[in-house]
Amino acid sequence: MTKRKTSEHYSALNMPSLSMSELVRKTLDHDATDVLIDKWLEHRNDAYWDWFNRVRERKHAANQGTTRQILLWNKGEFVPENLFCRTADTKRLIPLDRTWTTHVYYHRTMQERKLSMMPVVFTMLPELMLLRGMHDHGCDEMFIIVTDMKRKEMDDVTAYFKLVCRNTFGRTPKPSVEQQILLEHMRLTHTLNKQRRLPCFPQIDLTFRAILHEKRPPFIVLFSHQATSYSQIFFTHKTFVPSEEIFYDFPTGCPNPSCTEDCEMIRFPRRGVEGAAVLSMKKGGKRAKTREMCNWIDCTVCFSEELLVETASEGSEGSQCGEDGGLRTKFLGQVCSRCKLVKYCSPEHQKMDWDEHKRVCTKPAA
Repeated sequence: MTKRKTSEHYSALNMPSLSMSELVRKTLDHDATDVLIDKWLEHRNDAYWDWFNRVRERKHAANQGTTRQILLWNKGEFVPENLFCRTADTKRLIPLDRTWTTHVYYHRTMQERKLSMMPVVFTMLPELMLLRGMHDHGCDEMFIIVTDMKRKEMDDVTAYFKLVCRNTFGRTPKPSVEQQILLEHMRLTHTLNKQRRLPCFPQIDLTFRAILHEKRPPFIVLFSHQATSYSQIFFTHKTFVPSEEIFYDFPTGCPNPSCTEDCEMIRFPRRGVEGAAVLSMKKGGKRAKTREMCNWIDCTVCFSEELLVETASEGSEGSQCGEDGGLRTKFLGQVCSRCKLVKYCSPEHQKMDWDEHKRVCTKPAA
């Protein structure tokens, strides 16, 4: 199979380089994120506040185990450090107070009109905070491309990126598929130019695919900078999609009290994988390897992997010996005896994690 290399000449079929992008990049660091979170907490949106309160009312049950995705707020006031989310990649139960860096790409005319990018992140702050909390690794940086596309145009672009990623990332498409991609690219370019949408579609396409190829994020956001913003979250693997059991009633983000599910402003996938925009990429996406790890954040012990343990007598009866005479076994770890929701590799790491874990640790509901 022929490997597609990064090209210095833009093409809808070759992997572009992020250095080729003409979009302006604004980076909001951890401190800026903290400021936005404080502002969001100060001016709570009633819909989100009601939803988080419902999360608090859903008491966890012991049979949920230590691997099932869960969002908990059991103790304290409504602040990110008291809300805990099960990560999709390490199965740890970690608070939402970990910040991140956001890279926002937009057309230069927005800068000329002195449009700040802070409101872009602020608009979807609850969604970003939850997505950050769902991933132990890979979400230190988040990527947003700002457009002014309307709903139908966003739907068409979504279908295009699904087609391109399915056939060009780690694959050599058939001539008929190449033709289909080129035709769709030309149609979208013409449609968005006709509607005076900015950035132009080639720049959106170039930046989007270059971010996926070079940065390999778990997800990327296309944000519509319309009066009523409309955005799409693209996931690079189905493992990164939030659980339907938790987010089925998540707010749509629309200020209209008569809003229906069909007019949601930010497409947070409340129906799980079924309703999410998942990009099928053989190569070039974030490597999705689900592991179950010790809940102490600095520990590297993984319970789902076999460990090699030295044995006093080689080849003892009933053992599965490795090449060097050791015994290969799976380390099951120790479950928290109170909440039964987290696992540790040792009592020492459980003690080290207690200052954080005690904010969520309660006995399960009957």
